[in-house]
Amino acid sequence: MLFNSYIFIFIFLPIALIGWYGLNRLGRYRLASLFLSAMSLWFYAYFNVSYLAIILCSIGLNYLLSFALARMEIKRLLSNSNTLRPDSVHDIESKIQKTASADKVSLSVPGKIGLLAGLVLNLGILFYFKYYDFFIENINLAFHADFNLKHILLPLGISFFTFQQMSYIIDRALGRCRHYDFINYLTFVTFFPQLIAGPIVLHSEIIPQFEDPERRRFDSASFARGIYLFVLGLTKKVLLADTFGLMANFGFAQTFSLDAVSTVFVILAYSFELYFDFSGYSDMAIGLGRMFHVELPLNFDSPYRSCSIKEFWQRWHITLSRFFITYVYIPLGGSRKGRARMLLNTFIVFLLSGLWHGAAWTYVAWGAMQGLLVVLDSLGIVGIRGRKEKRPSRFHIPAPVGWIITFTLFNLSLFFFRSSSMLAAGQLFKNLLSLRFNGKLFEIAAQLDISEIYVLKQALDLAAPAAVNYLYLFVMLALFVLAFYLIFHKNAYERATNNELTSGRCWGICILFVWCVISLSQVSTFLYFNF
Repeated sequence: MLFNSYIFIFIFLPIALIGWYGLNRLGRYRLASLFLSAMSLWFYAYFNVSYLAIILCSIGLNYLLSFALARMEIKRLLSNSNTLRPDSVHDIESKIQKTASADKVSLSVPGKIGLLAGLVLNLGILFYFKYYDFFIENINLAFHADFNLKHILLPLGISFFTFQQMSYIIDRALGRCRHYDFINYLTFVTFFPQLIAGPIVLHSEIIPQFEDPERRRFDSASFARGIYLFVLGLTKKVLLADTFGLMANFGFAQTFSLDAVSTVFVILAYSFELYFDFSGYSDMAIGLGRMFHVELPLNFDSPYRSCSIKEFWQRWHITLSRFFITYVYIPLGGSRKGRARMLLNTFIVFLLSGLWHGAAWTYVAWGAMQGLLVVLDSLGIVGIRGRKEKRPSRFHIPAPVGWIITFTLFNLSLFFFRSSSMLAAGQLFKNLLSLRFNGKLFEIAAQLDISEIYVLKQALDLAAPAAVNYLYLFVMLALFVLAFYLIFHKNAYERATNNELTSGRCWGICILFVWCVISLSQVSTFLYFNF
C-alpha cells in the first residue's frame, strides 16, 4: 500500500486512526497496540502477501533471541545474588530494567553469544533475500562456474526493518536496553509510517512513546501539524518527484544516444526526482507519526543546501548514517586509533552504505566515490568560508563555491547510482565530455505532456504547432527553477514545526491536497522502496 494512493488516504488511514484513538479512549491500551500492529501488517502485506511470512519470521526470531538473553540474564543474577530467591522473578526483572541504560556496555558470555546470533540471523536474512543472486553471479563470473540463481523477489523494506531489529539486538547483547513486552516490540517494528522506507528508528525513541499513556490521547495540535506535513510531503512526491521522473526515466532509457546538454538535464531531473521523492516520503512518515501522536526522528534536512560533502551526509538519510556510525564506525575504532584508521573506517562505512542501497557494482562504485569524497573532506585540505565548523585548512573557498562543488560531485555520483550497469554509467561520463548537441533535449522536455498544461498545449496545437516543443522546454526550465528555489527555502519540516497554522496556510494545504488527489491516477512507488 502506498501513501500516495486512494485506498491509503480514504480507507486505511481513517480506519487506523479511529481504531487507535477509540481503543485508547476506552483504556484498552494493549488492544490498541495490537490493532495498530495488525493494521501495519495489512499495510505491509498489501504489496505481496508472501512478504508477511518473512517479516513475521524475522520479528519472531529476533524477539525469541531477546527473550533468551533475558532468561540468561535472570539466571546469571540468580547465581550471583544472595538476596534474590529463585521465585522472585519480578524483582530480578526490575533490577535488569534499572541497570539497562544507554551508557552501560557489558559483554558477558551470554551477551557475546546473543550478539553473534543476532548478527548471523539478521545479516543472514538480508544476505539471502537481497544479495544471494549478486554473490552467485560474481562467483560464476570469477570462477567460470554455473551455479543456479534463485531470482528471489526482494521483500519491501527488508533493509529497513532488518537494521531496526539488528540495532535492538545489539543493544540487548551489550546490556543497553531491557527486554520489551512482545506487543510493544511488534508495534515498534511494524509501525507503518516508517516500515517500508524509514526512518530507521531506535527502540529508545519509539517504545517509550507507546508505553506513555499521554501519547495515546488525541492531541489536536500534533494532529493538525501531522496533516500539514503529510500534505506537503505528498505534494513533493506527486507534483514534483513524479514529474521529474518522467524526464529521468526516459533519459536513462536513452543513455547511449544522449548528448552533453541532455545528459546534464537528465541527471538533474533524476537528482530532483530522488530528492523530492525521498524528502516527500520522510515528511509523510513524520506527519503520519504525529497524527498518531508519535514523534519520528528527522531523516532528511535539506541536504542540497550543503556546502561540503561531510555536511551533505549529516543531512541526507540521517538515521542510516546514525546506524552506521553507531554500529559500524565506532566498533571499528572510530577516530580513537589515529587519523589513518579513522579515514579507513569512514571509507568502509560508505562502501557498506553503497552496498546497502542495492546488490550491484554500480552501488558499490557510488559508495566508494562518496567515501573518497568524505575522506578528502576530512583531510581538511579545503575549508569553506562562513561555515560554523572551523577547521584548519590549507585553502579556503567561499560557501557558494563550496555548494557548487558539493552539488556537482553528488550529481556526478548519481551516474553510478541510477545506471543499470557500469557500462551505462561510463557512457554517461562519455556523453558529458563529448560537448556535443544533437537535439535530444527536446525529446526529454516532451515527456512533460502533463495534464496541467493540456489546455495551453491544445491551443498551441491549433495556432502554432511548431511552438509546442518550446512550450515543453519552457515548462522543463520552470520546473528546474522551482526546484532550486524550494531547496534554498524553508523545508516542509521547518514549515510544519515553526510556522503558525493560519487560515491562509490551511487553505493552501487544502488546495494542494485536492490537486494531489486529482493527480493520483498516475500512482508511482517511492524510489527508496527498491533499497
